[in-house]
Amino acid sequence: MTYAGRHGRQDRAGARSQDAAEELVDAAQAWVDDDPDHETRVELGLVLGRAKEGDEAALEDLRDRFSGMLEFGTAGLRGALGAGPNRMNRSVVIRAAAGLTAYLQESEPEPFVVVGYDARKNSDVFARDTAAVVVAAGGGAATLPHTLPTPVLAFAIRHLGADAGVMVTASHNPPQDNGYKVYLGDGSQIVPPADAQIAACIARVAAVSDVPLAQDGWHTLGDEVLEAYLDATAAVVSADSPRDLAVVHTALHGVGSDTLLRVFERAGFPPPTPVPSQQHPDAAFPTVAFPNPEEPGAIDAALELAREVGPDLVLANDPDADRCAVAVPVEGDWRMLRGDEVGALLGAHILDRGVDPEVDVFASSIVSSRLLAAMAAAAGVRHEETLTGFKWISRVPGLRYGYEEALGYCVDPRRVRDKDGLSACLLMAELAATLKAQGRTLTDRLDDLAVQHGLHATDSFSVRVADLALIGDVMSRLRATQLREVAGIAVSQADDLALGSQPLPPTDGLRYYLEDRSRVIVRPSGTEPKLKVYLEVVEPVDARDGLGAAKENAGARLAAIRSAMSSLTTV
Repeated sequence: MTYAGRHGRQDRAGARSQDAAEELVDAAQAWVDDDPDHETRVELGLVLGRAKEGDEAALEDLRDRFSGMLEFGTAGLRGALGAGPNRMNRSVVIRAAAGLTAYLQESEPEPFVVVGYDARKNSDVFARDTAAVVVAAGGGAATLPHTLPTPVLAFAIRHLGADAGVMVTASHNPPQDNGYKVYLGDGSQIVPPADAQIAACIARVAAVSDVPLAQDGWHTLGDEVLEAYLDATAAVVSADSPRDLAVVHTALHGVGSDTLLRVFERAGFPPPTPVPSQQHPDAAFPTVAFPNPEEPGAIDAALELAREVGPDLVLANDPDADRCAVAVPVEGDWRMLRGDEVGALLGAHILDRGVDPEVDVFASSIVSSRLLAAMAAAAGVRHEETLTGFKWISRVPGLRYGYEEALGYCVDPRRVRDKDGLSACLLMAELAATLKAQGRTLTDRLDDLAVQHGLHATDSFSVRVADLALIGDVMSRLRATQLREVAGIAVSQADDLALGSQPLPPTDGLRYYLEDRSRVIVRPSGTEPKLKVYLEVVEPVDARDGLGAAKENAGARLAAIRSAMSSLTTV
């Protein structure tokens, strides 16, 4: 090729790049012109000004902000706050509310929507915009009276007979995020095809300026719904069970503290001792890097307080209080229980209190321990395995109890068809108090279950990424590899969950069963930019005096599998 030919191609490539930059700038300017929020108009305007001057960093910022509309899926919306279509802001929320309302009006011309919100930045603003859109479109809307936990909103939908519910929260995501969780009238989170149908309605919104916003007309609820929730939640424990229990509790700067204290009081339990630095809502989450009880260090302040005051139990909620974490005293210090351990303890407690095998069903997600299924089978109770997420667990017909290992527990599905960290905390307190009255502990009860059903030991790890494409690369590599063994143990069955099966819809994930009954699952997170790997080994226990050796063997097996899978999932 001649120099002139090469030079011509470079000129054409440069022209295309210039055209793309101009289109990006034009799209950003159109967004600024249509944005109803002064703060995000100024934010994007500053970036746009630098981009027009040829600032490459500003252009790259615009490319990220305009890489697409923040995707609406089965988790609703969740993303970083900021200006542009790929951020959480009023423009995106108003579009979402308009799309949701249009979807509801396909079957109900005047839909009634109840809206809740937590204490993250702009949660109240997004809630008000949602109510304004619904009312302007001819529907009815009610907002919860103030910042409240997600389970209160899930309860309110069925309690009020709403056609849908919206909770503005990013749950346990980092401080810079916010989100928009959608429920339908049965009180459950949306699942396909509703998510795609709502997304299609959102896509038809050409401009925010085309969406009418009512100035008033929605109802701000009083405390009657909260009072009804408190009564219902207090009723999950038996009236005559023991109440002698000292608890330390952290809300991780979220909205759960006041509601949990009131639930415990209403149920007749002593008030938990709050962690002062984390008791009150704070959108900056100043004492934790990630406000998720699962993250290392998140409940350190609660454990430190426990070492000072010596309670029987430590309980933690995530910022919107739909998850519950538990820590117990062990050999002079404290240990946080794994989500699977809490799930097994709550399941055993519900079984001990009595269920109806003819109608009651237990459920857990595919990444949760198989111990609950073993317990249910021994009790003659049907168990269902679902995809991850309470949008699936809560829809199991006849559900009496469901959980997932990520600290989510549904102990009262008749009233709250979602995970509820407050009712789970209360039921765990009842179990701990009952065992305390017998001179026993939660770890004693876990040992009982290991002897009865085998020691089910679980572990998990995450691979965080800055570029989501890296997750797809790892999944593609694993699919192409066709694993024959893991840590020297032959793979007896490999399932590509993306293909779906009779009981399970398709989902992006890989599941491996090993010849020694170990199980490995690899899947992308549905809410965060990370790949998650779940491990489980089952170690037989002949008698209680064999528990020590069983735990050592299980720990060694888990460590070997973890090491092997860490190498296989390196990005």
